[in-house]
Amino acid sequence: MLKPTPTPTRELVSLDGLWRFAVDGPELERPWSGRLPGDREAPVPSSYNDLFLDPAVRDHVGWAWYQREVRVPRGWRGERVVLRLESATHHGRVYVDDVLVAEHIGGYTPFEADITNHVEAGASFRLTVGVDNELTPATLPPGHVVTTEDGRRRQIYHHDFYNYAGLARSVWLYSTPLEHIRDITVVTDVDGDAGRVGYQVDAATDSEVRVSLRDAEGQRVAESGGATGTLTVPDVVLWQPGAAYLYTLTAEVVRDGAVVDSYSLPVGVRTVEVRGQEFLINGEPFYFTGFGKHEDTPVRGKGHDPAYLVHDFELLDWIGANSFRTSHYPYAEEVLEYADRHGIVVIDETAAVGLNLGVAGGMTARNPPLTFSEEGLGVQMRHTHAQHLRELIQRDKNHPSVVMWCIANEPASQEEGAYEYFEPLANLARELDPSRPITYTAWLMANADNDRVASLFDVIGINRYYGWYIDNGDLSSAEAHLEADIRSWIEKYDRPVMMTEYGADTFAGLHSLFDMPWSEEYQVAYFQMHHRVFDRFPGFVGEHVWNFADFRTTTAVHRVDGNKKGIFARDRRPKSAAFELRRRWRGLEGRKPSE
Repeated sequence: MLKPTPTPTRELVSLDGLWRFAVDGPELERPWSGRLPGDREAPVPSSYNDLFLDPAVRDHVGWAWYQREVRVPRGWRGERVVLRLESATHHGRVYVDDVLVAEHIGGYTPFEADITNHVEAGASFRLTVGVDNELTPATLPPGHVVTTEDGRRRQIYHHDFYNYAGLARSVWLYSTPLEHIRDITVVTDVDGDAGRVGYQVDAATDSEVRVSLRDAEGQRVAESGGATGTLTVPDVVLWQPGAAYLYTLTAEVVRDGAVVDSYSLPVGVRTVEVRGQEFLINGEPFYFTGFGKHEDTPVRGKGHDPAYLVHDFELLDWIGANSFRTSHYPYAEEVLEYADRHGIVVIDETAAVGLNLGVAGGMTARNPPLTFSEEGLGVQMRHTHAQHLRELIQRDKNHPSVVMWCIANEPASQEEGAYEYFEPLANLARELDPSRPITYTAWLMANADNDRVASLFDVIGINRYYGWYIDNGDLSSAEAHLEADIRSWIEKYDRPVMMTEYGADTFAGLHSLFDMPWSEEYQVAYFQMHHRVFDRFPGFVGEHVWNFADFRTTTAVHRVDGNKKGIFARDRRPKSAAFELRRRWRGLEGRKPSE
């Protein structure tokens, strides 16, 4: 499923803007069958939760409805007409007039519908999209709904970020020829000074396919015929971290000598490999510096915003970060495209967060079953997880910035049943994409002695909060515990280990002459301690701070106005730790600290 883009044979219409909007209620019976009641309008893309001043909307659990009129361009007669939604959090239903044309579960990957037989070129139709934000034991992320004493439905979930909902990414109407390219897969390699671009073109019919590759100046450097093949690029310019170089691959479907369909795809030639305790890009050791991030901004929630996209990447460049993890779900594809063009390395993560009922039990005073048992999150969840993994890899497989798949964040990997749950998923990821390593992140209570799944993965990511959740305010004890913890992972597993989360909540503007938790000075000292420890281990391959910026969470005693572990405030103003990280990361300049 290719991302919609205008080509010589395809056209694209954005459906972003203000849509009619209503949340589900007794008065809404078959909301797709006519005009939505009321006068509310909601912007697409954005989450709907923070837009309005009505708590019934912000705290709504269940279906919400978007609607607008759409006119099909008159020049599309005889063309295939497709409707595509980049996401619908977490369950989407799409109606063209009164007809259900698409349904999708999973809030962070795209889906589409061929509506050619339901619309006419030059005519308009009523487009209604339902979005259900309810989380259950069978969804990713998981959750459950309780009914309060006054009859309200309340969503409970196991992850620590706000459950924003709605149409947070773009909606498109696009055309293709009836005889068209459905998908393209690209895998790159290097042989001496030459690049190898393996390709596979999936066409809707048994047609002639030809493929060409052009360099950044538009000069043709390779061409081939056939739906499957390899292009050789002499004197290849590699895609490098911090120095992106993109070729353009163009695939064409040809009938009787005429081009019937054409699609162009940016291609970065680079290699990724794990060798012993090293992570290699283009055969050179790579040390990750950067963040776990979130799609989270004021008012918009998880709504994709190009202005924040550009500014956030400017901050990554300013601070000296070379990478980030898409915690804890696939980000908008525009984010990866920007990373492709600017040489930022990405660890791409599924929405598998909250697979840890022990944490949920501690947060809700329940006594939960084992996470991966049939009473907990068993076979049904693994099927859901597998589908999320398929859709993530299908969407992002061609991005050179993506160097690793992260299958899950902080699962209960120390529990019985964890290996049996993750082994089929690890195998599936390698089957879908043998070219990239896979990883996961181990939570604080999963250590080198009790973790059951680390052997399944190429890189071990550990999330550690010594000095915050453990040894709070005692950085001396935290340093000893952190060093012992990292040493145990490196000594047991002959593979790369990196810190995928470490951080301390900090109120911007709170200062202290002492090591007082929540102060900006404590956050700086916290990071200095961690970096001393990291630099003692040559087998350590990276540091991702939690988090890039403060973000919204549910209301809780330990979460005043959200999670405050950001190096930048939610509005992107820097805290003191930003300057400490800038000093360190710009000093590394891509080399490992032990070098």
